[in-house]
Amino acid sequence: MPERPLAPPARQREGLHVAWEALIVLLVCANLGLILFDGLFAIAPINQLLATWLPAWHAAYDQHIHANFQLIDLGFVAIFVLDVLLGWTIALFERRYARWWYYPFAHWYDVLGCIPLSGFRWLRVLRVGVLLVRLQRLGLIDMRGWALYGLLRRYYLLLLEELSDRVMVRLFSRLQQEIGASDDLSRRLLQEVVKPRKERLLDDLSRRLQGMLENGYRDNRGAIEGYVGSLIHQALRDNREVRNLRRVPLGGRLADTLDDALADIAARLIQGAVDGLQGPQFQRLARNLAEEFFDAWVYQDENTDLALEELLVDVIEVLKQQVLDRRWSGFVGPVEPPTPPE
Repeated sequence: MPERPLAPPARQREGLHVAWEALIVLLVCANLGLILFDGLFAIAPINQLLATWLPAWHAAYDQHIHANFQLIDLGFVAIFVLDVLLGWTIALFERRYARWWYYPFAHWYDVLGCIPLSGFRWLRVLRVGVLLVRLQRLGLIDMRGWALYGLLRRYYLLLLEELSDRVMVRLFSRLQQEIGASDDLSRRLLQEVVKPRKERLLDDLSRRLQGMLENGYRDNRGAIEGYVGSLIHQALRDNREVRNLRRVPLGGRLADTLDDALADIAARLIQGAVDGLQGPQFQRLARNLAEEFFDAWVYQDENTDLALEELLVDVIEVLKQQVLDRRWSGFVGPVEPPTPPE
């Protein structure tokens, strides 16, 4: 899919950049071609072969170009230096970077390409990539459909993932060492992280306790009342006085009435208790229970400190293994375990 069309001023400016990039790419190709050909021209067998086949052209090239090759090459270098300075100036006016000195680092290949050494000159071939990016912005080409682009993007993402994984594993290892070397980690976690949020945690615990009781009773009301009723029936059957009462005339009916009354009273008590969950009395009770739980949870001693440190180290180790077990690890081969920092 092509890029979103640019606004007319931006498109015109981008078109000028494309024209300049194309000119620089042509000059780079000419310079590299001249360097390559002049290097071949200096080889004796090739030089003699050209002198035999094309004597007039050989003499003209040897007299006008090969003899003045250093000056011609310096002319190309001057153009490339001008290109860097001009691009830097335009970047300043367009505020392309956050700092004025970012440009030479972002365009390091252009800066190094100005050095009159053949090895550095080939870095300017990267300007072809810059030209392609600008053509992509103008919508003249769509590199995302190219097989080469897909291949390069795939390996680029793999490289980024590998680098990020290495950094994460090294950070995890450093963190494990810091946990092992720290004597007051658990105390700091409780004092600086947990206890400042005590009120919010207590409110959440009491609210969860209240919601658990309300939802549990609403969803299991029949089962709870049936269970309580069966307990009352069993208790009355096992009671000696009630058994004696059933032997008296009309005592059985009285015992059954007592059984039903007690079951109804128990059900009403449970319903009243659930209805009272919103009352201030239960709110205080839930708050007290949550505070007791919180105090027991943050209780510290030597064993809890050691257990917390071991827990954190094990959790970080699991995260490290998760990072190392990449889905594409079979494609690039196994990853060596990182060496712990000294």
